[in-house]
Formats: sequence, C-alpha cells, structure tokens
Amino acid sequence: MFDEVVDPHIRIIKKSNIEEFLGKIKAFKDLSKESIRLLDKRIQKLKFKKGEILFTEFDEARGVFFVDHGIVKLTKLDENGNEIIVCIKKEGEIFAEACLFNEQMSNYPATATMVQAGEIFFLNTEKLEQELLHSPELGVRIIHYMSEALRDMTLSLRDVTMLDVQTKTIKTLEKLARKFGERVHNEVHVELPVTVQEFASLVGSSRESVSRVFSKLKKEGIIVASGKKIIIPDWNHFCSLTTK
Repeated sequence: MFDEVVDPHIRIIKKSNIEEFLGKIKAFKDLSKESIRLLDKRIQKLKFKKGEILFTEFDEARGVFFVDHGIVKLTKLDENGNEIIVCIKKEGEIFAEACLFNEQMSNYPATATMVQAGEIFFLNTEKLEQELLHSPELGVRIIHYMSEALRDMTLSLRDVTMLDVQTKTIKTLEKLARKFGERVHNEVHVELPVTVQEFASLVGSSRESVSRVFSKLKKEGIIVASGKKIIIPDWNHFCSLTTK
C-alpha cells in the first residue's frame, strides 16, 4: 500500500471489495484478475465530508481519483476570481485523469470539492503508470476512457460557445437528469446536485438568464420545479427540444 498522504485532512478507511468497485467504472469493468490485482495493491480509499476540498488547482498533482460514492464538483477560477464548474462526477466516474502521462503537468487541472459526502479511491500517478507498463489491457482501458472524456469536453465547449442560452440550459439539464435522475416510464425526477448559480456556471451564462429559461419551461409545462427538485413530465419531448 501507499506510504504517501494525499492531504492532511484525509481519513483513510478500510477498502471494500475491489472487484465490486471496479464494476461500477465503465473503463475498468470486466478487467482480468491480473489487472485487478495490480490495482488492488496500489489503491487507497479516502473518506470526505460534504464541502471538503480534495485538492485545488494550485496543488501538486499526485494521483487519479475514482468516486466510490458521493458527488464531486470540479471547478476553476476565472480572471475575476469567480468559480466556474467544469464538470460534476458521481459514483463510478474518474477525475484528475489528465495528470496521467503528462510530465509537464505539475498541478491538478481544477479544484475538487465534495458536493455530497462520500468515499473516493486514490491511485498515485507515478505508481499507476509503472503498473500500466506491465498491463497493456489496463493501459488501453484508461486511454479509451480519456479519449471519451476529451470528446465530451470538446462537445461541451462547442455548446457553450455556439448555442443560445435556452438550448444550453436544456442540454445541461438533460445531462444532469441522465446522470442523477430517476425515470419512471416517460417521467424523470431529478434533484440537482448544485445551486442555481452553479448550474448557470455549467451552462456558461448568468444566473438571471438561466432563471428566465427555467421560468419559461415551467410556464409551458415542460418542467415542474421546486428548489433543486425538478420533474420532467415528458422526457421524450424534453430531449427533442434541442434537436429542433
């Protein structure tokens, strides 16, 4: 196991079954026993409370993180010191993977904060890269995951720069509903893991503009909203709004 300490506030807790955990992660699902063994001897499980910071964009990058359970937001500061949400990670997702295979990156790409208390797995970057040399299967899985993450980020950047506020708001809500919502027949219930201000930063617009779009969607019966709780009565219709 590691001797390193990621952060002085981290509490290391007993590991759960590594195969069960890896089964939650698309990139690592159905790995061979050998690849699982390599990960098992390198991994740490860390516990965080709601609101705790795992690392900041100014900290030295030392590893890759995986969400066992809980919700994590990745943020960056703009030139005026405002917090911009880059993405939100939930159970079974990876973050800080940009630190892999990158000798020039000395700091983490963003600040990671727990939106919901949970447990996170940590793999030291240097030691993980050493193991990848002995496990081509594991290396290919991670490369595939990073390729998909880069594609998704490119599409998100395109949406932020090219789409109008209403379309961006609907697409962002659709993504969060797919990730955090519960579907019953054609109706979706979702409790947003972020505030309206944070949602607006995901959209790439002002809170006022996003609030106006939400008001319009509520008036038209497309959504029913109360605080962070949102009901989408007709999911198929909702999804079609961004394709017209």
